[in-house]
Amino acid sequence: MSPGVFGRGFARLKQALSRTRNSFRRLLDTRDESELEELLLAADVGVAATDRLVDRLRGATDRRAVLEEEVARLLEPGAGPVAAPVEPPRVVMVVGVNGSGKTTTVGKLCRLFREQGQRVLVAAADTYRDAASDQLAVWAARAGVELVASTQGQDAAAVAFDALTRAKSQGFDIALLDTAGRLHTRTDLMAEVAKIRRVCARVKPGAPDDIWLVLDATVGQNGLRQARAFHDELGLTGLVVAKLDGTARGGVMIPVVQELGVPVRYVGTGERLEDIEPFDARAFARALLES
Repeated sequence: MSPGVFGRGFARLKQALSRTRNSFRRLLDTRDESELEELLLAADVGVAATDRLVDRLRGATDRRAVLEEEVARLLEPGAGPVAAPVEPPRVVMVVGVNGSGKTTTVGKLCRLFREQGQRVLVAAADTYRDAASDQLAVWAARAGVELVASTQGQDAAAVAFDALTRAKSQGFDIALLDTAGRLHTRTDLMAEVAKIRRVCARVKPGAPDDIWLVLDATVGQNGLRQARAFHDELGLTGLVVAKLDGTARGGVMIPVVQELGVPVRYVGTGERLEDIEPFDARAFARALLES
């Protein structure tokens, strides 16, 4: 188990899942397969996972144990925090659609990595949104990390280039790139984020080391369409699921992991700076079903 998911971390996860948990705990009581299907689909676990879970629950004597095990298995193919070590700085490009909670999530990641003892540089590569750099500057100051600022309309790839050059020359452990929110249906904007990725590789061969999609848990099945589009364009290495505390549809990460094989790295559990947890599939499944 990841160290952050029990104690206070587990309590935060459990609280964040309170609305989704209501649906899952009802699965323990009903024997009607149609109702089982309706509950699972309402939680946005997807058709394939719904069929699998209903099949496993059929005739089960310990329904909670079976459900907990199956949910964990569905989410385990890529579970876990940061992947294998790389030569510093680790370059993480954070992407997502408008309003997904991306910049807030970047701020939380800054604090988390700094508390792990890493020297963090964050780049304001969102040059579309008015005052985006100012917003990120507030989060960076709260997290105690250094910032490469930008101005509205500036070339986002140039901001990324400057940030990575500084991170490499000054010995930072990790560089986080907060890119502009963009609709996955806008090919021109998706092309721009692909350009940022190419520029990263000019500073550090193989960079970015990670490309994480911030997925708004409240959007349900549209999240799968978003993830598919970003993955096809960029090759995602992870998901950070935001706003988990504001939805009853927290099962949406299951079809994303199952279809795309993209692991969940972290989950947002609230609005505070510290409300982010390394993802652990078994802790997640347990929190879904605990009373």
